[in-house]
Amino acid sequence: MSTKPDPAPLLIACALGIEHLALRSGDRTGADGPVTVLRTGMGPKAAERSLTRILADPALSEAAVLATGFCAGLAPGMHPGDLVVAEETRDPRGSTPCVGTELLVKELLRTVPGRTVHTGPLTGSDHVVRGHERSDLLATGAIAVDMESAATLHSAVRGGVRPVAAVRVVVDAPEHELVRIGTVRGGISAFRVLRAVLPAFFEWHRSLLLPRR
Repeated sequence: MSTKPDPAPLLIACALGIEHLALRSGDRTGADGPVTVLRTGMGPKAAERSLTRILADPALSEAAVLATGFCAGLAPGMHPGDLVVAEETRDPRGSTPCVGTELLVKELLRTVPGRTVHTGPLTGSDHVVRGHERSDLLATGAIAVDMESAATLHSAVRGGVRPVAAVRVVVDAPEHELVRIGTVRGGISAFRVLRAVLPAFFEWHRSLLLPRR
């Protein structure tokens, strides 16, 4: 009698303790296969180190990788609590295409109804972006920026062929710039959204496990 192979695991990577708290306190039911939530630490170098180290574990050699957490919106009209689903991530080394963007958008709209979901390129930075830097990055076609997603996905695909994606929650935007995450209403709103999105991530992961025709 043939046995069904174990499903590939899902690795969800975030940078900050508050992001990790949101994900750890979210609804973990409905996952197909093992799920690891990794706190990488802040910045692209920390993300790269953490991903390289954890993917060296044979148990995660074929893991799908999803980068998440907070981001800065670049486009006018964005608000704290909006969601960004990356079509690709960018950094000075190039771009990493994301898998299953349309499915993620559909599942996020179902999981957190009433929230706006934006799609487009997500660019990386090695520092917090403020002021005129936002408009400079927007001019490149990017719709949002964070410090870890591009490095996370670059490290993930460098370590082997695997599905990757990035979903970020806007914590500040051109008309809603924050000084510190969690100190004002926008940060609280973003935390609540991030805590609610895990079911959409699990549906994305489940779709990857379906047999290809």
